[in-house]
Amino acid sequence: MLDTSREQNPATTEEPRGCLFALSQPPLMIFLTVIGVLLLMASLHDLFLL
Repeated sequence: MLDTSREQNPATTEEPRGCLFALSQPPLMIFLTVIGVLLLMASLHDLFLL
């Protein structure tokens, strides 16, 4: 049978999550740290060894 009850959707009561929530996730921060270290190593290589 079809559910015809008028209950509210629980997902609509939560606040929308923005960019700061996304940046607080450990896998994303690890990824950004690795990219930053690679860029830093490349720039130091260019400055001191070339």
